[in-house]
Amino acid sequence: MKIFRNCFQNYLVHFQLYMLLRAVIPVDDCRAVLYHEYTAPSGAAYAGAGKRCIHFQTGGMGLNPTGLTTTGLVSEETARAVLHEAQKSGADYAELFLEDNESTRIEMIDGKVESANYARIAGAGVRVLLGTQSAYAYCADVDEQSLLETARAAAAALGEAKFAPNGEIRLSLNRFTTPVKQRFDTIGNADRVGVMRTGARVIKSASSEVTQALVRYLDQVQRVTIANTDGVFVTDERPRTRIFLQAVAMNGTEAQTGYEGPGCCRGFETYRDVIDVEHYAKSAANMAVTMLHAPECPAGNLPVVIDGGFGGVIFHEACGHSLEATAVGRNNSVFCGKLGTKIAADCVSAVDDGTLPGEWGSINVDDEGGTPQRNLLIENGILKGYLIDKLGSRRMGMPSTGSSRRQGYMFAPTSRMTNTFICAGNDDDEEMISSMTEGLFAKKMGGGSVNPPTGEFNFSVSEGYWVKNGKIVSPVRGATLIGKGSEVLHKIDRVGKHMWMSPGMCGSLSGSVPTNVGQARIRVSGMTIGGKGGTIE
Repeated sequence: MKIFRNCFQNYLVHFQLYMLLRAVIPVDDCRAVLYHEYTAPSGAAYAGAGKRCIHFQTGGMGLNPTGLTTTGLVSEETARAVLHEAQKSGADYAELFLEDNESTRIEMIDGKVESANYARIAGAGVRVLLGTQSAYAYCADVDEQSLLETARAAAAALGEAKFAPNGEIRLSLNRFTTPVKQRFDTIGNADRVGVMRTGARVIKSASSEVTQALVRYLDQVQRVTIANTDGVFVTDERPRTRIFLQAVAMNGTEAQTGYEGPGCCRGFETYRDVIDVEHYAKSAANMAVTMLHAPECPAGNLPVVIDGGFGGVIFHEACGHSLEATAVGRNNSVFCGKLGTKIAADCVSAVDDGTLPGEWGSINVDDEGGTPQRNLLIENGILKGYLIDKLGSRRMGMPSTGSSRRQGYMFAPTSRMTNTFICAGNDDDEEMISSMTEGLFAKKMGGGSVNPPTGEFNFSVSEGYWVKNGKIVSPVRGATLIGKGSEVLHKIDRVGKHMWMSPGMCGSLSGSVPTNVGQARIRVSGMTIGGKGGTIE
């Protein structure tokens, strides 16, 4: 038995977690039970590198969370002292961010648990600004002395101490939380595994050609407190859960995969009220089997219909990032200086909205303590706005849009997307295909790469169908879509009536954050299609 110290309390963990794990997952179903401690890495502006916080892999049952007190993760008095200390080298703005993050991850193959991971990571970061200069320092302890040392490290990055701030910092506490019906700390692993086994069973029973069902489960609660010299003092509790369902189909010589990954910003009730696991499992299996029998996609420059949901990843990557202050504020975007000008077809309007209840990318408060909002980016083809954080606001001379986000306390915040989508239009989904002479219907998009300054992209199509004379004639695989975001926006000639979104994790300067991408079904009049196939009749 060992005792490790995390940022809040001492835990006797090894024996207790092992016994608790055995109580909820039969030993013969759990092939790997792992446990370790985590040492926070050093950073260029990191105070207290090497201090330890708990991070262990178990069967996923949580220790009782500390939760948020009436003053969050830090007292008002301590927060004020830290902010004063951070300003001693002349900073005109200081910010304190504290995090307590608990997560459970379980992986299952063919109905048997392969691994189970419970992690709790906590710490704090201090950021200072002086004009458009910024410095950030973080630590893995949240006692007052560690926070003050971290504030000094951030201040020192701006220069030597110039004065002792005397002005009073007035803080007004606001507390946010996402309503849930079933908190994750009230759910046992047997419940989690039961949901996963439902998905695995449906995948394996879909076809004799399905040879493997892989299911991954995640739930997470991130608790944060943010205080800054603008008078912000907020707390937030952010629950999220997601399930990944992957099917592998084989015919003896080759294999194809199909997958779905729905997620929500809600509690465990998600799997009763919102996410139909059986539906998504069937979809993943059908995709794998269909692509197993599909020929290679032909190449050419032809019309492309891109379905809704994750089809919005092209707009997100090739256009959305170019509308963030991270790019625009540094003059690294093709959309710099184009507010009020036409950048897309008349049928295109686009929004980033972090206020949508329960959505994967939604936030109650941004990571600078700002208020999220519905940000209109494009209206009828005209560029209407950017996504702006506090530092971007200073660089661009424009107000913040409540778009500041970060993965956790080890990252300084910057402008990021939340739920980003092309709005629904007025066109008929079936007419988009029936009016095509020849082209590709991209039903499900995969991954790809983007050059952010130019918007040039290359995305794979996970599930595609070839269209000829207005009819789908064959599934196709191996298709890629190649283009430039700013050009594709002008070539959209149809936008369907029903918009929906799909979740993902978006990586950028401030780490990986949950985001939704979305759109209605759209048609691009001409697009480069990559593929190895010949003519399809």
